[in-house]
Amino acid sequence: MALYPVAGSKLFIGGVLADKSTDFVEADFTTETWQEIDGWSTMGSSGDTAALITTPLINRGRDVKQKGTWNAGQMQNTFAIIETDPGQIALIAASKTRDNYAFKIELSSGGERLFIGLVMSAEEAGGDANTINNLSATIEINSNIVKVAA
Repeated sequence: MALYPVAGSKLFIGGVLADKSTDFVEADFTTETWQEIDGWSTMGSSGDTAALITTPLINRGRDVKQKGTWNAGQMQNTFAIIETDPGQIALIAASKTRDNYAFKIELSSGGERLFIGLVMSAEEAGGDANTINNLSATIEINSNIVKVAA
């Protein structure tokens, strides 16, 4: 079993990609023109979580639980600010729209993750005297995550 570090992974933004009523597949992303977002320093989490449906049943004296809809989560990423980077410029521009954008993560293992998401924020964050200025960006993942093997 090989273990792979987060280091060496890359995040890319594509163009506007509309949601659809079925899960995405790899072929849905083949026409995208990808722009790497440089300065990626913290990778946020992603992946489906089911909503909980709870029904209290009087005659059983117990709640019955079921899985509801899936939510792929909120990916909170941090970037070292590189003001001239086309990827950061595209990410900031996407935060000012209401559109879903295509995203691709190239993992250090060679695998890929593909999804669409809303860029909810792209905020600059400072710190103490010995830190750099950072860009904090939140992506609300708005689809399934397509996993492509290495």
